[in-house]
Amino acid sequence: MKSEIEFLQIETRIVAALKTVFDPEIPVNVYDLGLIYDIDVDSDNLVKITMTLTAPNCPLADDIVNDVKKRVEDVDDVKKVIINLVFDPPWSKDMMSEEAMLELGLL
Repeated sequence: MKSEIEFLQIETRIVAALKTVFDPEIPVNVYDLGLIYDIDVDSDNLVKITMTLTAPNCPLADDIVNDVKKRVEDVDDVKKVIINLVFDPPWSKDMMSEEAMLELGLL
């Protein structure tokens, strides 16, 4: 059985990987944009990510989702990644981190 510290270490590496994935139309990573709603790592290191996109009709949706999946699969100790793409609640700029808002000139 994994300790809470081990789970936190894996989750930290997953977040770091997510911060390398960018929406090609916005110069901010998907994590700071607020597109990642939930990261769940089970005891077998199966990772389930619930995420959204800035718009349901995003023309690069497949590319972004596939990039998220690949980058997280490349994290040490991750066995498998399942992406759950949702649009409820809908994304809004209020979900962005302060860093993202500063980068985009919204603060």
